[in-house]
Amino acid sequence: MQLKNASILVVDDDTDVLTAVRLLLRPQVKEVVTEKDPEHIPSLLKRHAFDVIMLDMNFKSALNTGNEGIYWLRKIKESGTDASVIMITAYGDIDLAIKSLKEGAFDFVVKPWHNEKLLTILSDAVGKKGKGSKAESNNRPAGLADVALLGESEAMQDIFLKIKKVAPTDANILILGENGTGKELVAKALHQYSLRANKPFVKVDVGALTESLFESELFGHKKGAFTDAREDRAGRFETANGGTVFLDEIGNITLQQQSKLLSVLQNRQVIRLGSNEPVNIDVRLLCATNVPLAELANEARFRKDLIYRINTVEILIPPLRKRGNDIILLAKHFTGVYANKYMKPVPELGKSALDKLMHYHFPGNVRELQYAIERAVIMADNEVLESQDIIFSPIEAAPIETSLTEESNLEELEKITINRVLQKHDGNLTRAAKELGITRTALYRRLGKYGL
Repeated sequence: MQLKNASILVVDDDTDVLTAVRLLLRPQVKEVVTEKDPEHIPSLLKRHAFDVIMLDMNFKSALNTGNEGIYWLRKIKESGTDASVIMITAYGDIDLAIKSLKEGAFDFVVKPWHNEKLLTILSDAVGKKGKGSKAESNNRPAGLADVALLGESEAMQDIFLKIKKVAPTDANILILGENGTGKELVAKALHQYSLRANKPFVKVDVGALTESLFESELFGHKKGAFTDAREDRAGRFETANGGTVFLDEIGNITLQQQSKLLSVLQNRQVIRLGSNEPVNIDVRLLCATNVPLAELANEARFRKDLIYRINTVEILIPPLRKRGNDIILLAKHFTGVYANKYMKPVPELGKSALDKLMHYHFPGNVRELQYAIERAVIMADNEVLESQDIIFSPIEAAPIETSLTEESNLEELEKITINRVLQKHDGNLTRAAKELGITRTALYRRLGKYGL
């Protein structure tokens, strides 16, 4: 069926959204029905045969958590309709939107969307009506091989889906994870799948910059601005203009450096050292850190206003020890890579080697696995690698595991606190978020996390 013959239902309690979608779709489809109240969905499904249903994740209730959208998605699926369901979401609810795909949604769109992109998704949904989620129907790949980001675990599949969804936007992304988990690969994938892919991708390890070098490297300098400034030089932000800036180890910069960075992000301008002339910049910002978000929230260490600025969407990469069979997938990938590099036959991984890999805790994560396999390929003389060929680096320290009881108690305390503040303000999220000292988006995430 073509889009022009389709019947589409749009359910959203925002009249502006309904008006915008109605104006966009009327010339494109056979019928577009809009509805503010999700309670009317069952009766609408009885009277109409829709090809696609666009459903908001949040409706105005005491608690806007995105779970309202999941609830009505389930009701739609239970009704027996073969309509494809597309969820409408905001940046802060992307994790819930990914959950909706597992519940049977075909796809989701992030507000504000590009009209051409929405029409493409609708056309795909009409063509694959009733066939489950787009991710399922496309048989999601084991990874993003073009940037060597691999994984079959559920956690990694969620990350791949999130990358493909948020990459085409200009949302600032904060990538979290232990050292060696692949944060730079995620950043490269976000750039590669973005609308800025043919523009520069500029990485800066800001944690390694001294106070004196920070401004010069990031914002540039004029000749004579300091002793070694022998010529005018553009900083990394100017160099990346039109493209992407990736600031690695953002959690290690000083409060003074944070203040300077925040000013640039707010004004979208840089001023070279030794100059008073501002230069406009157009960059998409990606940041990464191995510092847990809870530690970044300590204002003695990191400015909250900067966290909000760089963290429109966060991507948390799991440690390798929690990725199950991804360990074997990656090990086999690296044996091929390094056998080719050193012009040797590709060795097999014997049972003892596989057992050793699966029972190791990998404090150095994927990077440690990569080096262990490279060493094994170089040193081994046999066609099969066994446990004695796999030697792990002694320089890696075992990770400090958080006490499960302590973590559970802290989470329970946070859940109780949020509940109490919400009750105090009669479910008003704006006032509750203000008292808790977090944004509405951050509060949404916690509500979703705790199922409130």
